[in-house]
Formats: sequence, C-alpha cells, structure tokens
Amino acid sequence: MRVADPVPSHRPHLGRVTSFDARRGLGRVTDVDGAEFGFHATALADGTRSVEPGTAVAFVVAAGHRGLYEARAVVSLG
Repeated sequence: MRVADPVPSHRPHLGRVTSFDARRGLGRVTDVDGAEFGFHATALADGTRSVEPGTAVAFVVAAGHRGLYEARAVVSLG
C-alpha cells in the first residue's frame, strides 16, 4: 500500500505473517481486511529476529521506506 493511498487507521491491526525470509530479515503480513504490508525483522517487538509464516500477529502501520506503508511493532498472538 502506497503512502499516497488513504492512511490506515492508527488502531492496532490484526493479521497473519504470509512470508518471512530469515536470511534477509524481510517479511510480509496481511491484515484481516486483506491489505498487505512489508516488515523488517527489527519490527518484531519481542526482540527475536525470526517469525514463522502463518503466525497470528498484531501490528501498527506507519509510513516506511520507498513511499510504502509498513508494519511496525509486530507482536505474535500465539
């Protein structure tokens, strides 16, 4: 989702990790409305640097790199 698109609400989003590349530290999360956001391993709030695809998570959305929104403060719910 591009930053020029409507701003997502500031409420925490719920979703699932759809992919995660542990070597690069890059992942994707899809919220319950179907919007997809990228995230970096440093956005994992518990301090770990890895998460399994399919993990239920809560996260906030903020303007990120390259003019896109990204997931931050990603917290595992399971």
